[in-house]
Amino acid sequence: MRTSKLLVAAIAALGLVAASCGDDDKTADTTAAPATDAPTTDAPTTDAPSTDAPADSPLDFNGDGQVVFGIAAAGPADDGAYYQAVVDSAKELSAENGFADPIVVDNIQAADAATLMGDLAQQGVDVIIVGASEIAEPLPALIEEYPDIYWYCNCGAGFPENPGLAQSTDNGAEIGYTAGYATGLLLQANGGDSTTFIGCCDLGFEKQSYIAFEAGLQAVDAAYTMTYVQTGDFPYDFDNTANATAALQTAVDEGSDAVYPYLGGAHRPVVQAANEAGIITMSAGSSTVCGDAEELHYDIAVRFDGGDYLRAVMAEIIDGTLKEGDIKVFKVGVDPEPGAVLCDPTADQQTAMDALYEQIAAGELDALFGEIAGRAFS
Repeated sequence: MRTSKLLVAAIAALGLVAASCGDDDKTADTTAAPATDAPTTDAPTTDAPSTDAPADSPLDFNGDGQVVFGIAAAGPADDGAYYQAVVDSAKELSAENGFADPIVVDNIQAADAATLMGDLAQQGVDVIIVGASEIAEPLPALIEEYPDIYWYCNCGAGFPENPGLAQSTDNGAEIGYTAGYATGLLLQANGGDSTTFIGCCDLGFEKQSYIAFEAGLQAVDAAYTMTYVQTGDFPYDFDNTANATAALQTAVDEGSDAVYPYLGGAHRPVVQAANEAGIITMSAGSSTVCGDAEELHYDIAVRFDGGDYLRAVMAEIIDGTLKEGDIKVFKVGVDPEPGAVLCDPTADQQTAMDALYEQIAAGELDALFGEIAGRAFS
């Protein structure tokens, strides 16, 4: 454990704390525009760090005079969605504070996670950021083998507690419900009544999200419908562009009025196709999609942005409030990071969304969310 070192960090790193506690939205002028081509799913790629990080930094856990973040991503680092959000935020934090460039290993398959994260741990990194629970299985053994690294997992629905692992989690039902509700408000205003949820493989956390999405949709109008479409050829195949875009075309042909592309590498191609079809679409994780800086058009930002989570978590790592073994839970309506927002709401739509957030924060929908989780993970 490095509790004493983190307490020293709290005193020595006021500059990073200030940088880490900024506004919830990451500004466009600090984030490179995502690639417009469909990301590849080739072998994992590695970005080598620079060597110009300041000495004696409070996050220099291995004492080598520089700070290096290691990032382990299950999908493409340029997917324009869930995986890229963590990578971009780590790069921004590093640049803002004069740290070395992060070492990014992406496209990690679960079967290769132990080997690739072990290789990453041997490259002089101080903090390893694991981008999703789908590649977290080997963490207990890796934490034991490399105890001097600060291990952090953005583990979504959660991973078993470990005294050497800091985690952040959220409630997929809360987020999915707000996404469905926001979509329902747009259908109510624009016309239409059918939606399509495009995912991977009907995994438990997907079920939690789409069941909640449908519940939120029907809270606006019980007549609205949702269809779930599985596009992965194997577990965690969120990057299958051919299958996902074909699924969208089928949905459009059948009259779908909105799409939630709950995808990784296939996300941006589906959003582009949805734009061409003129139907409602939304992000899957990213909080930065609303605004003129985006090349694609989004109607809703469904926020479970790992980059936003990382900034909030890093501030708590530095001030000593998030220690190894701790779990930070991001809650809709309580924390500013999670939940769906309309990109261009009317006053009435914003009032409706605000009221929903207050309901969730007050726990008024907890019984429903518990029922959804029971159905999804049973």
